[in-house]
Amino acid sequence: MNVLFIANHLNVGGISSYLFTLSTGLKENGHNVYLASSGGELVEKFVLSGIKHIQVPLKTKSEISPKIILSFLKLKKLMRVNNIDLVHSNSRTTQVLGNLLSRSRGVVHIFTCHGFFKPKLSRRLFPCWGEAVIAISQEVKEHLIFDLKLPECKISVINNGIDVKNFGDFSQRDNLRKKLGVNDQFLVGIIARLSDVKGHIYLIRAMPEILKSFALVKLLIIGEGKMKTTLVKEVDRLGIKDSVLFIDQASETRDMLSAMDIFIMPSLQEGLGLALMEAMAQGLAVVGSRVGGIKTLIQDKVNGLLVNPQDSAMLAEAIITLLKDSRMRRDLGLNARKFIMGNFSNEKMVEGTELIYKHCLKDG
Repeated sequence: MNVLFIANHLNVGGISSYLFTLSTGLKENGHNVYLASSGGELVEKFVLSGIKHIQVPLKTKSEISPKIILSFLKLKKLMRVNNIDLVHSNSRTTQVLGNLLSRSRGVVHIFTCHGFFKPKLSRRLFPCWGEAVIAISQEVKEHLIFDLKLPECKISVINNGIDVKNFGDFSQRDNLRKKLGVNDQFLVGIIARLSDVKGHIYLIRAMPEILKSFALVKLLIIGEGKMKTTLVKEVDRLGIKDSVLFIDQASETRDMLSAMDIFIMPSLQEGLGLALMEAMAQGLAVVGSRVGGIKTLIQDKVNGLLVNPQDSAMLAEAIITLLKDSRMRRDLGLNARKFIMGNFSNEKMVEGTELIYKHCLKDG
């Protein structure tokens, strides 16, 4: 099978992680995998793993951008030369491109929905869903059915998978904590793009209450995005600058997780939460909002703690509870790792996706 993935970019993030796991898994299973994107810091990682990368001008959020047409012209030729059987898109703009390529070449188009869409008129007029849609969680599937009126028969839930063997290593913990200036302090962290939907502001607003109980606590915020200035201003306003660290990105998520004591995911909306899955696979105690796919991952008081979204007081209480109880942190972390190992393996994700490919190609 010859598969073409299309993505806007290959920078650090959930979709890039998803594509790396899926593309390398398919390659190991004997398929030829191509990946078209506008590039990014992770391109070399894909290429070194044997994935063929094609540079296209897809760095756009507009579904009517001329960049889509330019990408279409380049990829149409590639698809003919390499006898591509299937194109797999991962965002609204790549969905439009995937639809164009599918129609022009008569190949199967698959789309993975990684989160929640606004039900815009353009989606109704030009749906571009393809032959099958993969939802990364049950909550995303329900969103597609009830908000976007997609037929249930068209949707398959395949949870994101991760290679658990890559996590659970704490050998770099002490070195990283020294580099971060964290000695005997507790380190609470989040890895997510700096977007309002990720709820960073509520975590920052929880810090003053946490610091009343534990003066030696630092908050590590890893990510880039449009909310950076707002978040920095809020830290300054609250007078907690010495207790909050900002880092743009982490090349090795596992190592940064190993430096943390607790991982927080205070999102207002979340398709599933790949960074949360990685934190759980690492064996960290986790706290997450009671929204979307986070509820699929966290079983309250079993493998983590759930809090109401946009509730800084409840978030502070949960974190303080964990900081006070090292045994609870340990037990929740162990249960979290076991849960991910048993339910969200990369093999299961690759196998499920491969079955959808074969089914669609057979019907086609």
